Amino acid sequence: MTLPHPVAVILGPPGIWRFVRMIVLAFALTAIGRLIPVRTGARGIRSPGFRRRRNAYAVWAAGALAVVLVAGGSVYAVRTLQGHPSSEILRQAAVSGPQPLSAGRPLVGVFEPGATASYAGITEFSRATGAEPGIALYYSGWNDPFQARFAASARARHTIPFIQMLPYGVPLAAIVAGRSDGYLRSFAAAVRAFGAPVVIGFGPEMNGNWYGWGAGRSTPASFVAAWRHVVATFRAAGAANVTWLWTINAVNAAHSPLRQWWPGGSYVTWVGIDGYYYNPADTFRSVFGVTISQLRAFTAKPVLIAETAAGPSAAQPAQIAGLFRGVQRNHLVGLIWFDQAQHDGHFHQDWRLEDNPAAMKAFRAALATLTSAG
Repeated sequence: MTLPHPVAVILGPPGIWRFVRMIVLAFALTAIGRLIPVRTGARGIRSPGFRRRRNAYAVWAAGALAVVLVAGGSVYAVRTLQGHPSSEILRQAAVSGPQPLSAGRPLVGVFEPGATASYAGITEFSRATGAEPGIALYYSGWNDPFQARFAASARARHTIPFIQMLPYGVPLAAIVAGRSDGYLRSFAAAVRAFGAPVVIGFGPEMNGNWYGWGAGRSTPASFVAAWRHVVATFRAAGAANVTWLWTINAVNAAHSPLRQWWPGGSYVTWVGIDGYYYNPADTFRSVFGVTISQLRAFTAKPVLIAETAAGPSAAQPAQIAGLFRGVQRNHLVGLIWFDQAQHDGHFHQDWRLEDNPAAMKAFRAALATLTSAG
């Protein structure tokens, strides 16, 4: 499904611009008509050979009116987008590609397993929390195509699709050598055709040792080269609607210093942090504080909590409230709740909100406070 470019989204409904184009065309034709050499006979019939005096005032008036109409249509159309959680991103995407948020309340997003097959899980999360998510995450295996249907469902709800590309089964050196360029160009072309803002990450949590592209299994230099190659390939394919999210794991669970994995500011739009409240004593400061401090030593890029949740315990409601406060106080882009029940040990708990009334109540209250603060 081919959707409009972000500029078309910003400049307003097609009907407005059809009207503007008609008006501009009519005045342009009128102005041109006044410049054509004609002779007027006794009955007002024009004939060749007579040069009418050019009416410069009419030409200038037509041009000025066209400018006013175009500017007025733009202002009206931009105002129609205000009030949506993602309106600031959409506005900035129309100017020069996706940019860091400069105003507005933080985004609150969600990951729901199986969402690319059915959007029902995200719809249920929205119903339970009382709000549509500002951003919706899914994970993409290597060589998996862009999920255009999922992205269209998100866009229809003013939600920004976020894709974490996972290079399972492919050496980073092969990506750098261009062996995946056909796949990357195809994915980029689909993203470009989608048109609206998209957040994309590649090889998340590389500072941990649990993925093939991470610490101890790949070198920082090979990761940086692969990251830059992926971004450069998308840009060469014209996918200018991508916000590039470089995602690390919170350093309290990491195995390698952060800076050596940094691709450089020209290749990154936002920084993502994955971090969880595994223990009842965990706080925003203990989970994210050191990581944010280390990041600020080498980049001022906006930060998104790209994966987070709190394990089921008596402390969970307070931890949820503290998570939202931490996002606001640190001026972060927002947070994404990992809404999945894993039931597989300390690091894979039941993170779902829907089966815990106290946690859901705390999440709804925190979300309402965030909304009113924005």
